[in-house]
Parts: sequence; structure tokens; C-alpha cells
Amino acid sequence: MAEKKDKSKKQILLRISPTLWNELAQWSEDEFRSINGQIEYLLTECVKARKKGSKKNSKD
Repeated sequence: MAEKKDKSKKQILLRISPTLWNELAQWSEDEFRSINGQIEYLLTECVKARKKGSKKNSKD
């Protein structure tokens, strides 16, 4: 089942180092995404992992 996408997206200003920018640019190119798409993908995965981790911790 496909995840429901937000129709409107929030814009943020993100300041990162040139080194990190270059790493993200290469990574996004490797995965056929825009840099913005790659950052959004990585943040989404981190939020999912955090939610899974908090569920495990609540059972302890």
C-alpha cells in the first residue's frame, strides 16, 4: 500500500557545509534522486527508524 503523500510541502532553509553538500550530491546522483529528494528520503527513513526504536524501548 502506497503511503499517502502530502499535497503541500513546507519549505526550509538548510545550511550545510560544502563537503556535506558534495557527499549528498554524489549519493543522490547514485540513487537517481535530486539532492532535495535525497535529503527528504533520508529524513523520512530516520523518522521511521526512530519510531521503531521508541516502540522497542517502550516494551522493555
